[in-house]
Amino acid sequence: MDDVRADRLVATVLLLQQRGRVTAREVADELEVSVPTARRDLEALSAAGVPVYAQPGRGGGWQLVGGARTDLSGLTATEAQALFLSLGPAAGGAAASRTALRKLLRALPATFREDAEAAAAAVTVDSSPWGRHDRGRSAHLEVLQAGVVARRRVRLSYADARGAVSGRVVEPWGLVDKDDVWYLVAGTDRGRRTFRVDRVVDAEPTGETFERPAGFDLDAAWRETVGAMERRRAATAAEVLLAPRWLPVLRDVLGRHCEDATSGPEPDGRVRVRVTAPTPRDVARHLAGWGGLVEVVGPDAVRDELARIGAELVAAYG
Repeated sequence: MDDVRADRLVATVLLLQQRGRVTAREVADELEVSVPTARRDLEALSAAGVPVYAQPGRGGGWQLVGGARTDLSGLTATEAQALFLSLGPAAGGAAASRTALRKLLRALPATFREDAEAAAAAVTVDSSPWGRHDRGRSAHLEVLQAGVVARRRVRLSYADARGAVSGRVVEPWGLVDKDDVWYLVAGTDRGRRTFRVDRVVDAEPTGETFERPAGFDLDAAWRETVGAMERRRAATAAEVLLAPRWLPVLRDVLGRHCEDATSGPEPDGRVRVRVTAPTPRDVARHLAGWGGLVEVVGPDAVRDELARIGAELVAAYG
């Protein structure tokens, strides 16, 4: 969800407060968007737990439960948290979106404001992909969101990259949506750790509360995590030549681990790119399936690994 949509969702809620009941056409006209876009926004608010519902038929439309009002006093604590969990990450670093969220926060009852602020800061968005991953909302994401907002420890069963499952109790400090792949930044008995949410086998709140470290900044913590991971993932770099038409496909598969190595095409029309991975074998595995569509210029360690993989395939399949 982008910054523009964050502003639009906040504006839609405020419009509902002001008018009590609106049609998708009225929202579209007011916010200068298409009717289908306005309808999707209204449905998204409802799905996020905001008390917005549709009335079908002539004279129908969309309205907040309880009718028109000048504040958000009709929201429950859970509904307020759901709204800000949706809008907080969408606002990102955009000044206009942050201003809109502050205005909406001031409209909340004082008893809900602290939890809503915590929800708005509980999630950040990093739209840069690391490569192609299976995407989908984890069944345990809501438990982790609730733990972040309520500052309650969670008992995790977690599978590592090899599939081995272990148990631990963590303090959920924040969540990151990285191109629809979710990560949990948490405190553990070994310090700060980052977990892939889709590897969480089970998540159960313990009921025990915790306090985040003073000055904890989710965006800064995530930048540190990304930096450390990128250094590990880019330990080996290979220069590759391929036809320009295949470059978007390779970028889609490898994400930020595929970057231009020169400013223009080679004399034969191909483009030169830099492909990175932790080891020469990892680079070769990424590229082996491309066959003759790519040419690895170097280093020799990657070319040797490709030759080894090719010999294995010839031996197995003739």
